[in-house]
Amino acid sequence: MLQATALFLAGLLAGEEFIVRYGVQPALRTLDDHAHIQARVALVKSLRIVVPALMLPTVALAVTVLVLTDGPGTGWRWAGAAALAAFVLSSFLGTVPINMKVVDWRPDAPPADWRGTVIRWQRIDVLRSTAAIVAFACFAAALAVQVQQAGG
Repeated sequence: MLQATALFLAGLLAGEEFIVRYGVQPALRTLDDHAHIQARVALVKSLRIVVPALMLPTVALAVTVLVLTDGPGTGWRWAGAAALAAFVLSSFLGTVPINMKVVDWRPDAPPADWRGTVIRWQRIDVLRSTAAIVAFACFAAALAVQVQQAGG
């Protein structure tokens, strides 16, 4: 049950990252500067609550499953944990510091380099979102291998 719960949370995290990367970010690019900045600030304000609320229990359960579960699928679990570590590191060292600045942007008076900051955030987010998706895929593969080995 613990492994299924960890997989569920990893799936939610990967889904959230997928939508932000391939749904929200392209949509933001279609907006005029004022609307783009206004929407980006609003998104940062909400996602800085949602993402940690998913990330922290996902990491905690993934580590717990990694420590407590042995046997079939172990390699996939380690690969998933490595991808999750890449997600966490790229978040805390990359997008979080940027988001801490973005939250204070004013649509009527954005910083002169706001477009460059957005491009930098997007480049880091390619790594983040890919890492979350890969972690989910690895954890799903680990569970599939375990179920297959158990004969069920």
